[in-house]
Amino acid sequence: MTQHAQVRPHLSRPTVVVVGGGYGGIHAARGLDEVADVVLVEPRDSFHHNVASLRALAQPDWLEQIFLPYDGLLQHGKVVRDRAIEVDTHSVRLASGERIPADYVVLATGSRYPFPAKTNSLERTEAITRMQAAHSALAGAERVLLVGAGPVGIELAGEIRAAFPQTHVVLLDEARDVLAGPFSPRLREELRRQLTEQGVQLVLGSPLRHLPPTEPGARETFTVETSDGREITADLWFRCYGVVPVTDYLGPALAAARRPDGRLEVTPLLQLVGTDNVFVIGDISAADRAMAGIAGRQGALVAANITALATGAGEVTPWQP
Repeated sequence: MTQHAQVRPHLSRPTVVVVGGGYGGIHAARGLDEVADVVLVEPRDSFHHNVASLRALAQPDWLEQIFLPYDGLLQHGKVVRDRAIEVDTHSVRLASGERIPADYVVLATGSRYPFPAKTNSLERTEAITRMQAAHSALAGAERVLLVGAGPVGIELAGEIRAAFPQTHVVLLDEARDVLAGPFSPRLREELRRQLTEQGVQLVLGSPLRHLPPTEPGARETFTVETSDGREITADLWFRCYGVVPVTDYLGPALAAARRPDGRLEVTPLLQLVGTDNVFVIGDISAADRAMAGIAGRQGALVAANITALATGAGEVTPWQP
């Protein structure tokens, strides 16, 4: 379903500030580069293809391929390496103190997640060094504990067993089954079968009394206990849960759209509720699931809709989950 654009077109190229250079942000920025003055605000020096992070941990020859510089992303626009600390309807204030005026704003700041699925390093070299150190620790570990049997924990268990078949992997979750959430029982049954076939030990239905005393990704033997009294000894562990949407920069006029879980309420056109020129895509949008492919599609859709709104040509299209 499409709708005719209702916004008066700009007489010149509008300024669009895209906050966040992840999967959604780069699609939105590139899609608008020919029709708008695009400013992509991103504190990292490289795009992190985090979908492949778990594979890169187990197989570090992938590392050079998952950190991609932003050079060449835009032909006309620019990338500003900085962090947005306050966003209003027509401006973005940066940590450096600069304020960028905007006709349109696209919020695409994604989410934080524990290492190694994501990294908090802003420098490519630092992120690679940390991943290499974790790989070395993993290669020397006989027993690995993964806390969280959701998508990340399940995938990481499989990657470790494939790369290090001699390593004993324990996948633990307080839920009574793997992949908690709105998934089919048949899918869970198949995942349990595959994990068991790969030799992964499942410890379900009983949380840990305390998290391990060591840093995630550091090799040091420890023993932890579940609430039902089971002891687990391992040489290394990773936390595989805890997604946190990054939306702490909203100005007072926009903050009312933030839900208790940190995600943002949007209209069918992916506009932030209460605005007509601020768009929200990716993990921080309440419109759909938090997945890289969805973020990319939303970025392309928002770019097309802003083009229609700014030029008065064409139609805008609602998001279809």
